Amino acid sequence: MPIVVFVLAVAVFAQGTSEFMMSGLLERIAADAGVSLGAAGLLTSLFAAGMVVGAPVMAIASGRLPVRYSVTAFLGLFCAAHVVGAATSEFAVLLVTRVVAAVANAGFLAVVLATLPRLVGPALIGRASAVVVSGVTVACIAGVPAGTLLGQVWGWRSAFWAIAVLSAAALVPVWVMLGRDVREGDMPDGQAPSIRYEWSVLRQRPVLIAVVAGVLVNAATFAGFTYLGAITTGIAGGSPWVPVVLALFGVGSFLGVMVTGRYSDGHQRRIIVAGTVVLVGVWLLAVVAAHALIGVMVMSVVAGAVAFGVGSTLIATIVQTAAPVAPRIAGALATTVFNIGAVLGPVTGGLLVDRTDHPTTALWCSAVFTTAAVGVAAMGQRRRIASTVEQVRADAS
Repeated sequence: MPIVVFVLAVAVFAQGTSEFMMSGLLERIAADAGVSLGAAGLLTSLFAAGMVVGAPVMAIASGRLPVRYSVTAFLGLFCAAHVVGAATSEFAVLLVTRVVAAVANAGFLAVVLATLPRLVGPALIGRASAVVVSGVTVACIAGVPAGTLLGQVWGWRSAFWAIAVLSAAALVPVWVMLGRDVREGDMPDGQAPSIRYEWSVLRQRPVLIAVVAGVLVNAATFAGFTYLGAITTGIAGGSPWVPVVLALFGVGSFLGVMVTGRYSDGHQRRIIVAGTVVLVGVWLLAVVAAHALIGVMVMSVVAGAVAFGVGSTLIATIVQTAAPVAPRIAGALATTVFNIGAVLGPVTGGLLVDRTDHPTTALWCSAVFTTAAVGVAAMGQRRRIASTVEQVRADAS
């Protein structure tokens, strides 16, 4: 595995920390900026919206640039947005920096994921995708608690400065190593397909199935994850255990990504089909276990492992199946799928939780989303079996 893949994962760690640490900083930002907590929440929602829109737009905008230029530019822009955000005293400017950071983050991920086939070859796409995605899971384990702690000790601006420093530290290695590792195909040739042609990849059944299943699995993941803190608080009678439970979810997700990444290149379909079936049971067990703290802690590890294991495999599948037809937007598809799920899950879960006035309802929502993903994955499996049968008959005739 090229060293540059691990360097890219460090940059993704900084970006993941920035995305998720806001939950621990909102109250301090609201007090410092003189706005309501609801208004401060826009810092989170605008970032998510910027990620969804930014991935395809930035992939298209940077499609004609060498990989090292586009990736370094996105990382530099992400770093600059955090410098401005840390220095500004205007809440409106801070909102703008979150949108800019999200767009840069989305563009970075889109280009990086689309470049993995050239960096590692087709046989290691699953493992390389797992390494890159692990940056997000490690952010949940270490980055988010560290950012929250910095915000509590030295103020929320210190967390922004830390993200800027970490991003800046990755700039030079990314520039140098991508220049060395990405030799062929760095500059698109004159025969590169049009963007309109590349988007037609969504008409291909394997790609479409992976995209829909990816949205559903990630929606289930973030619906449950968003309300883990509230569930824990309701059980423990306070919030001291909330960081522990969230960290356990992060530990599980890291383990799941690493294990499935090791085997997904050879057993991709099995992991997706069997994993989604198991995940339905995991979310249902989480509902049952949500009445005891030890149950929540155990199921946080299990749910994180299975959910992110299946989710990262679906991301690798999208990149692998889309790249031959859509080399420039394959990564954008995977990034957009991940973030649509990250928006859809909490919004749907929130509506149901408001109606029932019980955070455990979000876990039922996760089970429903995953059940739908099982149906989508099964459709793909049946199609594959039917195609195999037709091929055998054709060969026999």
